[in-house]
Amino acid sequence: MAIIFSSLDKSAVQALRAGGADSNGQPPEPHTSGGGLPCRNCLRDIEAGQASLVFGHRPFERLQPYAECGPIFICADACEPFGRSSALPLVMTVRPRFIIRGYTSDERIRYGTGDVVETADVPEACEAIFADPEVSFIHVRSVQNNCYFCRIDRG
Repeated sequence: MAIIFSSLDKSAVQALRAGGADSNGQPPEPHTSGGGLPCRNCLRDIEAGQASLVFGHRPFERLQPYAECGPIFICADACEPFGRSSALPLVMTVRPRFIIRGYTSDERIRYGTGDVVETADVPEACEAIFADPEVSFIHVRSVQNNCYFCRIDRG
């Protein structure tokens, strides 16, 4: 089974760069990267000294108890969007492990699907999670801070 990694929606990124409201109704805050901050648009690390934006992000369509919101970063200036691809995003290749967690079509956590996985094992672990027909999509999150990285769908 193929899996597809997805970055943030291009139009949402453009709106945030133009000062649009984040998931908390606030404009993004300018930030200078100290290095190693993952951009959720190009899915690459933002280099030290590079301008970035930090904002609250809720990667769900509806508000409900499982709709987590947390801080994430994007490059402040235009960068090439990762979009959708079966290729492992570059930002993931420089980190040893991630939290992956399956969600149902109504955006609820599918209990029993969450795990901390070595980066090299993410594709295989996602295929196993997708074997559950109740799982609609998977989120990839930081092990250290639980921050949202990207979404994974069936290919």
